[in-house]
Amino acid sequence: MTDFAAWTRACQTRIEGVLAAHLPPAHIAPARLHEAMRYAVLDGGKRVRPLLAFAAGEFTGADVEQVQHAAAAVELIHAYSLVHDDMPAMDNDTLRRGKPTVHVEFDEATALLVGDALQSLAFDILAAQPLTADANTQLKMLQLLAQAAGSRGMAGGQAIDLASVGKPLDLTELEFMHIHKTGALIRASVLLGAQCGSLSAATAGALDHYAKCIGLAFQVVDDMLDAEASSATLGKTAGKDAANNKPTYVSLLGVARARELAQELRADAHATLAQAGASADRLRQLADFVVERAF
Repeated sequence: MTDFAAWTRACQTRIEGVLAAHLPPAHIAPARLHEAMRYAVLDGGKRVRPLLAFAAGEFTGADVEQVQHAAAAVELIHAYSLVHDDMPAMDNDTLRRGKPTVHVEFDEATALLVGDALQSLAFDILAAQPLTADANTQLKMLQLLAQAAGSRGMAGGQAIDLASVGKPLDLTELEFMHIHKTGALIRASVLLGAQCGSLSAATAGALDHYAKCIGLAFQVVDDMLDAEASSATLGKTAGKDAANNKPTYVSLLGVARARELAQELRADAHATLAQAGASADRLRQLADFVVERAF
């Protein structure tokens, strides 16, 4: 097995090429919109969600040529959410992945349309590409991503987040928000990748729990990094949560307890995969990466 860093680079290179191929060329009309779409998606980001899809596909014996399209669809939803999240009506940020946000580089109307178009493209890919031999499974994959992105998933979590600014939340309320805002799309990444292979109900349940742990751990670490890391390291504006009086794991628990919680979630994720063989090693490594990352 190749080492984790080499595997990560290979997957990131692969998904960059797949995304570039799926995105409309910048010279095709409407050229400005297509240029902005490519600007929003390409040449940046950790690609954690595609990595999770690839790792889950390895676990279930999926063909990487199929998984790559499911991974691209999830990443397009994630990219669209960042474009909209950065806009003045939401978090009003000017820096993303080390470069000006889309509404700054282009304009607000274009940024709004970029998000709309990236979301549509994600479902176009899921519907058009041969992800699995079973049509019913592929239909369920479409439904899974739609639910993860919608009002009972990411968009709903974002709505709760916006409504919670300046309000005290307890740990249960904060977890509920982030299970939707961050966790839903991470869960979809794992399950979509896995469904490209052979997936039993028992394995699906284990992967779902693993993904829930990873999704919450990802957010806990994000909150710590926002409080402790620099904008140059993060590629986005640091300290925004405190400046905007947002409830976070750090504001609720403090950095030390938040760090402990991230480790507990990592241990839970590993325990979920305890009975799995070597095919789950990439998932284990990603659990470690999510908690140990510095950006």
